[in-house]
Amino acid sequence: MPLNLPILLTWLRVALIPVFVGLFYLPDGMIPMTSKNISGALIFAVAALTDWFDGFLARRWNQTSSFGAFLDPVADKLMVAAALIVLVELDRASGWLAVVIIGREITISALREWMAQLGKSKNVAVAYIGKLKTGAQMVAILLLLWWGPLLPGVSTALVGRLALDVAAILTIVSMCYYLRVAAQQFREH
Repeated sequence: MPLNLPILLTWLRVALIPVFVGLFYLPDGMIPMTSKNISGALIFAVAALTDWFDGFLARRWNQTSSFGAFLDPVADKLMVAAALIVLVELDRASGWLAVVIIGREITISALREWMAQLGKSKNVAVAYIGKLKTGAQMVAILLLLWWGPLLPGVSTALVGRLALDVAAILTIVSMCYYLRVAAQQFREH
């Protein structure tokens, strides 16, 4: 396993997951919910930024590796799944939406693994629809974690839930896209 800054940033994202989840399980008398919300949103934002930054640095410094290519999406999916589960627990997101989003992530990860075994991983490389889905998902999660005033008259609860609905729709659309792209391989095998 190579150790370089991009991989260390990915490991940081993994290490932030128990800190993020644990924060919301601290007694309210220890840390008020408003502080948990702000801290949780900030931790999630740092994780999202490290996701972008580690990939950028790895490509820029030519420090890409098969281990980094494996760990990066795992860290992303774990962080998103943890955030969605926390949001369901806090009654800020619907359980069925979390299942749809997490289920898609597992399905596409398995599809990519299968396609990689066939030597066809480029067939299911990240597409623009996947990037849109990720953007909507990150905005939704951040707003639902913040759960407080953002701008006068703007409810993060309402905007966050709408963004999560959009993310869920894009989740289904992107899954259909990736499955359609891989359908030829399904027929051949």
